[in-house]
Amino acid sequence: MRERYPGYNVLAKRNTPSWNEQTRRVIDARMAIHPDAHAFFSDEEWPTVLALCRRIVPQPPDRSHPAPVAAMVDAKLASGQVDGYRDYRLPHQGEAWRRGVRALDAEAHARSGAKFHELDPARQDEILKAAEEGKTRSNAWGNMPPALFFSERLVHDVVGAYYAHPAAWNEIGFGGPASPRGYVRLNFDRRDSWEAAEARPGREEEARRENARVG
Repeated sequence: MRERYPGYNVLAKRNTPSWNEQTRRVIDARMAIHPDAHAFFSDEEWPTVLALCRRIVPQPPDRSHPAPVAAMVDAKLASGQVDGYRDYRLPHQGEAWRRGVRALDAEAHARSGAKFHELDPARQDEILKAAEEGKTRSNAWGNMPPALFFSERLVHDVVGAYYAHPAAWNEIGFGGPASPRGYVRLNFDRRDSWEAAEARPGREEEARRENARVG
């Protein structure tokens, strides 16, 4: 897959006017999260949570510091931090996650005789597709609509965690919180000198050189 922002590393902004002390504390805390740290999910649930996150946001296998997505989701649930709203058909987010993880394991067992994380990626995707479409077989879902869990909890929380991490910011050329520097050149196809340069076809090295100077 072609890099859109070759050579760009948002963490190079850490000690520049782009970030203030509060931003540095928040980002440092995210970078310090261990990928296998979990306080909310049990050891039995954890392998399935890891597998779910890998299917929702697959990361390049050669990425040196992948976003610890599952651990970030776990940390949010363990802290009791909530979105401030939820669909009335879903239980509280912690209960929704517990029920959803167990139901996906039950779904996998009903279809293939194994837990979700024990299946190959293609079979895992089949089960996720069934949940997305509400075409599940297991009664472990209870009165929680599987399609709603898929869209409002699973995808919402996993994707949200991924794009809160610098690994994803490098991928999309995002500069992180614009505090205190802010952004000036806001028109189409313009960028400030401290923003990432997108690679044009055949001009990747030029973008790499520019991104090495971003900070």
